[in-house]
Amino acid sequence: MEAIQTEVLVIGGGATGLGVVRDAALRGYDTVLLERVDLGQGTTGRFHGLLHSGGRYVTRDVEAGKECALERDVLSRIVPDAIEETGGFFVTTPVDDPDYADAFARGCVDAGVWVDEIEPALAIAEEPRLNPRISRAFRVKDGAVDAWKLLWANARSAQQHGARILTYHWVTSILREDDAVTGVIARNDLTGEEVRIDAAFTINASGAWAGEIATMAGADGVTVVPGKGIMIAMNHRLVNTVINRCDPPGDGDILVPVRTVSVIGTTDTEARNPDELEITHDEVQRMLDAGEVLVPGFRNTRALHVWAGARPLFKDERADQSLDTRHMSRGMALVDHERRDGLRRFLTITGGKFTTYRLMAEVVVNAMCEQLGDDRPCTTATTPMPVSAEDGATRVGARLARRERNLHDEKVVCECELVTRGLMVQEIDRKPLGNLDDLRRVLRLGMGPCQGGYCAHRATALVHERTDISAGRAHELLHRFYEYRWLGLKPILYGDQVRQAVLDEWIINGTLDLEHLPREVSR
Repeated sequence: MEAIQTEVLVIGGGATGLGVVRDAALRGYDTVLLERVDLGQGTTGRFHGLLHSGGRYVTRDVEAGKECALERDVLSRIVPDAIEETGGFFVTTPVDDPDYADAFARGCVDAGVWVDEIEPALAIAEEPRLNPRISRAFRVKDGAVDAWKLLWANARSAQQHGARILTYHWVTSILREDDAVTGVIARNDLTGEEVRIDAAFTINASGAWAGEIATMAGADGVTVVPGKGIMIAMNHRLVNTVINRCDPPGDGDILVPVRTVSVIGTTDTEARNPDELEITHDEVQRMLDAGEVLVPGFRNTRALHVWAGARPLFKDERADQSLDTRHMSRGMALVDHERRDGLRRFLTITGGKFTTYRLMAEVVVNAMCEQLGDDRPCTTATTPMPVSAEDGATRVGARLARRERNLHDEKVVCECELVTRGLMVQEIDRKPLGNLDDLRRVLRLGMGPCQGGYCAHRATALVHERTDISAGRAHELLHRFYEYRWLGLKPILYGDQVRQAVLDEWIINGTLDLEHLPREVSR
């Protein structure tokens, strides 16, 4: 069994975990992060891409609003490469409570959230698809963020300071000596081998799965409720500004322009298991109806994909008897297991929001330093992250402009998202044991209108060419990629999406005969 020694072990490769490993590494700690699959496959990779201004929380959770307002500005400074400063509007539609707008404006002032009320006609002039019957409009500092781009920026920053990022490593047991956590045993799912990691301190940043990890350590009763939310991506940008309904938070009240698409979200119900999030026909219909309120004609546009994510909601007394997870705290929850359970060298950080992940990391690493009696200040708010090879790719048209410059030099693998052979080769060589879904998260492969119908087989051939995998293994990667792209499509199969689905089916099984290709199923 391989053995690794480290000062700090972080469990969880979402935004919070990456924030923690970067923070600890920048403070000079030898640090290791474990993630059971690829980075951002949990909650972080399954949200609507909104960088919060804080406006959504100002009437119900002022502290959360303040945190978002401050942190969105921090992120825009340290990782602008992953953020598109779209700006945002809060608008009062004909079905919204007209009195809420005044409470919203007061709440923004109280929380320090920047807001500017403008004439509805000006908002409509900037976003012509907006409901022409809006009666109030407020400008805020919302934005759109590429979650995976931000995650890998954190990872590269941490690695530059000596951290080790181990993906596809499942924690199978927590090591203890008397009243202290001393590390973990993990399984490498790519090789099947086990690894022992001995750590002076362990931080549980596994989000919706934090309760499971705490229980494995012997700290029972840490309850993290998975708050299920569904989102739908439409096949083009209906708006170029984040649009929020100026009303108490509800289903489908945010429309976010992200890269080449628009995402509407989200529902909010309790789920039993964060790994099993069912998407129902009724939920999809509520999203489409809500889209019509913001942008008339919404239902006539093509829905590309629907997915669900699980928010990690730390349970408190006021939510004990309710399944309405909107009334549970969106704030971070720091669990000091030494005080709570008599378990030393172990902390849990959960809850919060994507926008506040860096602050959450700072809080938990501060708590660790305090327990260790080690005064090492946090520098993550002022230290810029490394820029990726695709600098500025989050801006609309950035890839198109780059493509026009190398039109005759680079082959395109994915036309919808303009993913070139060069970008593909770079990522395949960086992660030769990865899969096509890993490439999708980094490059947006197969996330455009064809949903992989035209590009997946080209990408598979390139993976086969650049690695030593067998043809059977390549077929398995292709099969799995299509399987994942089709997850959750059934509830939105209507209109143009039905025609595209039929075309994809003919390509996949009619032309490629994917079902009958010999497959080599690995771990």
